[in-house]
Amino acid sequence: MVSFAQTNLSALRAVEAVARLGSLRLAASELGVTPGAVSQQIIKAEAQLDRKLFDRTSKGLLLTQTGKDLAASLTEGFAALARGVASAQSTLEDTITVSVAPVFAAKWLVRRLGRFADLRPDIRVRIDASAMNVSPVPGDIDACIRVGRGDWPGLKVEEILPQHVFPVCAPSVSERLIEIDDLACVPIIRERKNQLFGWDTWLGPNDASDAVLGDGPVFSDASLCLDAAAAGQGVFLALETLAQDAIATGQLVQALPGRFRSDISYWFVEPLGSRRQPQVKAFRDWIREEMQA
Repeated sequence: MVSFAQTNLSALRAVEAVARLGSLRLAASELGVTPGAVSQQIIKAEAQLDRKLFDRTSKGLLLTQTGKDLAASLTEGFAALARGVASAQSTLEDTITVSVAPVFAAKWLVRRLGRFADLRPDIRVRIDASAMNVSPVPGDIDACIRVGRGDWPGLKVEEILPQHVFPVCAPSVSERLIEIDDLACVPIIRERKNQLFGWDTWLGPNDASDAVLGDGPVFSDASLCLDAAAAGQGVFLALETLAQDAIATGQLVQALPGRFRSDISYWFVEPLGSRRQPQVKAFRDWIREEMQA
């Protein structure tokens, strides 16, 4: 039998993440490693403990009773560790840490944070911009703002604002676009990793298909796509929230008429079962008001 001092903490962390999130993929995203690496850590934990923690099924990993008992203790223990680390880093009780996607921070949030500071000078907001879906943990990440369908197990999610999509481009490019078929004559800018929505979200309600779309540059994230569109490199299908500031300043225009509701929204995400801090509630309320405005 191994003692706690001999147990690999990285392996235990992988077990806890999979148990809490329900899949290797989500755990890998949170931990910043590959699903294969998470799987290997679980195997290591089972070998060290000499206990089977998960049943391998066609539907994925399912916790055994031993795994359930261990996972509950691990979640509590890692939350306590996170609180300790946060306490060592800062003694400011008025500081909250919010995790957001880099594109949301760059294209919408950062330029508005000054308003919140003016409204609530007693609250200090620390923004953690990460491309990974970091999960909130009490004492570490207080809340997250995510875009998606709200299907994140083990977390408390609250819809902030549904999203509409529409094509955007530089004013010079829009002069070449009169009707949908004209999209075949301009480059189409695409985001390489976007799996949340496609051109069908906008083309479908217009009784058109993506067969009308030509080639164009591909970028790794939406922020680069929006910059490329503003630079006149083509047309990009954008979320309303991310494009609105560039439209307001004249860098972008709506390429063709019609804004259509997608099946994704912005969500305020918190740890499940946690008691919301007044500072977090104030920030949540402000975000909602700003978005709806």
